[in-house]
Amino acid sequence: MKLSDRLENIFRLDINQKKALNKLKLFSVADLLFHFPVRYSHISEIKPISQLVAGEFATVYGKFWSPDIKRGYKSKILRAQGEIIDETGKIKVVWFNQAYIAKMIRSGQFVELTGKVMENKRGKYLANPEFKKVNSMPIDIHDNLFNFEKKKESEVFGFPVYVETRGITSKWFYHKILEIIKDKTLDNIKDYIPKEILEKYHLPSIKSALFWIHSPKNKKDAESARKRFAFEEVFCIQLERQHDKIEYRKNKSFQIKTNIKEKDEFVKRFPFEPTDSQKKSIQTILDDMGKNFPMSRLLEGDVGSGKTAVAATAAYTTVVQTPQGKGFGNLQVAYMAPTEILATQHFESFIKYFKHLPINIGLITGSGCRKFPSKVNPSGWTDISRTQLLKWTAEGIIPILIGTHALIQKTVKFKNLALVVIDEQHRFGTAQRRKLVRKDNIAPHLLSMTATPIPRTLALTIYGDLDLSLLSEMPKGRKQIITEIITPDKREETYEEIRKELKNGRQLYVICPRIDEPDPNKEMAVQAKSAIAEAKRLKKDVFQEYEIGVLHSKMSKEKKEKEMQNFTEGKINILCATSVIEVGVNVPNATMIIIEGAERFGLAQLHQLRGRVIRSNYQAYCYVFADAKSDKTIQRLKALKTAKNGFELAELDLTLRGAGELGGTKQWGISDLGMEAIKNIKMVEAARSEAIRLIEEDSELSKYPLLKSKVKEKTQEFHFE
Repeated sequence: MKLSDRLENIFRLDINQKKALNKLKLFSVADLLFHFPVRYSHISEIKPISQLVAGEFATVYGKFWSPDIKRGYKSKILRAQGEIIDETGKIKVVWFNQAYIAKMIRSGQFVELTGKVMENKRGKYLANPEFKKVNSMPIDIHDNLFNFEKKKESEVFGFPVYVETRGITSKWFYHKILEIIKDKTLDNIKDYIPKEILEKYHLPSIKSALFWIHSPKNKKDAESARKRFAFEEVFCIQLERQHDKIEYRKNKSFQIKTNIKEKDEFVKRFPFEPTDSQKKSIQTILDDMGKNFPMSRLLEGDVGSGKTAVAATAAYTTVVQTPQGKGFGNLQVAYMAPTEILATQHFESFIKYFKHLPINIGLITGSGCRKFPSKVNPSGWTDISRTQLLKWTAEGIIPILIGTHALIQKTVKFKNLALVVIDEQHRFGTAQRRKLVRKDNIAPHLLSMTATPIPRTLALTIYGDLDLSLLSEMPKGRKQIITEIITPDKREETYEEIRKELKNGRQLYVICPRIDEPDPNKEMAVQAKSAIAEAKRLKKDVFQEYEIGVLHSKMSKEKKEKEMQNFTEGKINILCATSVIEVGVNVPNATMIIIEGAERFGLAQLHQLRGRVIRSNYQAYCYVFADAKSDKTIQRLKALKTAKNGFELAELDLTLRGAGELGGTKQWGISDLGMEAIKNIKMVEAARSEAIRLIEEDSELSKYPLLKSKVKEKTQEFHFE
């Protein structure tokens, strides 16, 4: 078989298998070989039924009873079902779209089932488990392990379990991949990672790694193969990132020299004492801007840690300078925010920082344009036409322009753009960065900012081409948010505490995991509170006297902006929302937040949501409503009360739940295997240092054509733009 052979030309596929392979984007022999097992079903996973936890994979032994075929109420899809019973309890078993299984098991048969434990309103059930008939039920797990020791080592390690979809099973993947391997197809694969790197880090060749990942004899082989592919993924990202860094640095930039005395005078006007990490970040940024190549820096800081003040200082240092070789005019700054509300907030913040200076500040959004100061009112702003704003920006009369993504459109032209500040734009990739470079190869300095707590390993990988600065402290005078973990029995009591604050004129966010109510007839629907239904319930049963609004991602941009505006202006007392609530939205009067179904969010995400209420010197409260009964979940949530900052929580999430569970990691576009590598700082640093070395020696990887094409293939997969 050749790697490029189409699967439908090699294997006999029925219509369901073809659909399933298309859905998983598996078309060729190579695609199938690189469809890796997510885990190996193994004896250590065997659990008594009474200890099964929703969301986990598990193996259970027991007697199967009442095999039956049912049709879905809405979907009309046939399914096999029954229940399995052991000495500790019983659980329902469902095979969707596999009705034939009901005819393969007789009532009272001993079986071993391996599958995912799901939960709905009717309770827990095993979904689409692998099943095996057994002659007798082991007395206990020890007996079971004893029997396994007599088997061959390969059988002890277990059966590979792949990402499946309706119409195709792990068994099908396993047997077809073994057919490909037996056909000596792996002999045609050339290794793209340089041999010296494989030897240095004791990584197997591509041929060994593919064999071991699909058919490992033991745990060591499986881990060795996974380690190789995890390293490879991070290595490819790093190569692409380091190449981007070198390319961007080839451009010239405006060398910005800092007048220390003037900068210190500017900082003294802050309405708070700058923290040590703010001072350090300001200094590093100003040092970077003093070099003759463009800065590329990421400023990470918790919500409320003062990133805007750091950006304002960098902007001030830039705009008080005249372009080199000219005795007049100003260098310019573009400040980009993800939404109109945030852009408007930053415009107002900058007015406070710059009102004592003769510097024009512009605002450009879809709703209109503004300029500060106004001729009529020198301490306020005025509305101006878009044409006028664009004209003044092109002439250099407006040195600071704040806006949404519209800032980097072709219609917006700057005379001397020296610094671009991007707030919460994770997707601002190399393509957008190239747009900022002028025809004379002068590129602005770039300061990217995020309040999303990212573990250091993830930041080093994803933002490998940006230098990192961290704001790890909060400004003095900010009161610690009082965080309470609320179990169902304390709900009513908590509502009364909230009512007291609402009476004092404060406002409340209520965050829900879903937009709409789940379909009660849908077997695998996530049972969680919805923002729409919760708003109705609170209005009807709890806070009848208060105005309640709703905000979620399916609303139009205009409706979202309007609802948020109403909340900001106090026309709404309570806002029920999904986690769509914008990072950095500043409503000082909103001092309380309820997070429903908290066990469904990562710790870092919970911390970010909580940060919405740290916008004033009023005492703030966060009520974490958890429906989970397990001690493990409650212990995890308690970390919210003890952790010092979001980065600590992000690291903890990585350890406790795995990288795939980190708030929003799906946006990084890295496979689960790559995310496994992100847990390992040594692996990330090794991949990074090797990538830096190769790119410095050979920036276009011309000596490594196979590696170059692999990087291209991988990074297109990652959608970094």
